[in-house]
Amino acid sequence: MTTTIDRAAPADIADLRQLYYAVYGPHYPAALGTDPAEMSRLIADPHTLWLVARCARTGHLAGSAAIHGEPGSRIGRLEGLAVHPDHRAGGLAHTLTDELCRQMLTAGRLDSVYATVRTVSAGPQRVVTRNGFTPLGVLPNAVDLSSRESLALYARYSPGVLDRRLPVPEVPAPLAQLLRTVARTLGTDGPEPRATAPAPAPEGRSTARLEMVEAPAFVRRRFHERFPDATSWFYPLHTPNALLVADDGGFEVYAYLNRTGRYCALIAAHPSPATAAGYLEAITRTLTRAGTGYVEALVPLAEHGPLSAFLAQGFIPSALYPAMRPDPSGTGFHDYVVMTRTAEQIDFRGVVVDTALQPYVDAYLSAWAATYLPTLEVAS
Repeated sequence: MTTTIDRAAPADIADLRQLYYAVYGPHYPAALGTDPAEMSRLIADPHTLWLVARCARTGHLAGSAAIHGEPGSRIGRLEGLAVHPDHRAGGLAHTLTDELCRQMLTAGRLDSVYATVRTVSAGPQRVVTRNGFTPLGVLPNAVDLSSRESLALYARYSPGVLDRRLPVPEVPAPLAQLLRTVARTLGTDGPEPRATAPAPAPEGRSTARLEMVEAPAFVRRRFHERFPDATSWFYPLHTPNALLVADDGGFEVYAYLNRTGRYCALIAAHPSPATAAGYLEAITRTLTRAGTGYVEALVPLAEHGPLSAFLAQGFIPSALYPAMRPDPSGTGFHDYVVMTRTAEQIDFRGVVVDTALQPYVDAYLSAWAATYLPTLEVAS
């Protein structure tokens, strides 16, 4: 079958929705394939490149993929990769991904592009690997499709970006295996950060009462009032739509809550992350009661205290995003850790991982066991 690759157009929206339904069924959690208004916005967005593959004979859509960016950021997200079941033997997934990366990375528009890839089969992992993406971790129970699924984090970089990672002198010991795995994957041979004991858990009230506000327009306005400078927060490509407020007004936590996929990303805290650090248990419990099965946060690798706070509340270091964010001084790039916590039982029996991803599953299981399996003393 001969196909042509070109940019998605507003006239394609109805056919795109049919394509995503054919590939993912009725449970696809992203607005990119389900919400006509958001799809129209992304097609017109100058920071997003959305490509489609058309059957040359019929004009029908055979595939779709996009790299989504945002103003003020040089990180993109590969999303919406879908090939119609009738056209999966022609290498369309590879062709679409390669063309997207050529235009966005090779041309220097972005520093890096990441993808969260399904693990129900090895096929999606091999597509991104063939297109120069590197595995960086696993995100167990990350999204609810027809059932709870785990995802894998991959990223691809513009030339020279990984060579400018800023060194970190020490990290909490539970991160050590993940960092060693990333170093082997990237082939880096520099000095490893020193593994030290996590800092004591911050004082807080696990019984704190929180109010949760789900009013996207209000939350967005308040967020931009609190954080007018984009450098004050660091969660790319997620706009908060939920607000958690302590009953005494002591802090606010901004989050992106996806009701369809039943997952949540913690984006920022006011007046500072340290203020909310002692309340992570109450925050997570509130989100779980709201139906969230998975919570994640991005934490700078250099921030020993916040990492320790997440570890103390049962969050697991699941992935590392090297050279994710440039330092404002322009001297290099900071690494970030994806800290995750799931409220549901993890079942890896249905997970299929490619060889390159297996060490990350091992690192996660080791960190999970160290967190949740007690060390028993044997009495003689």
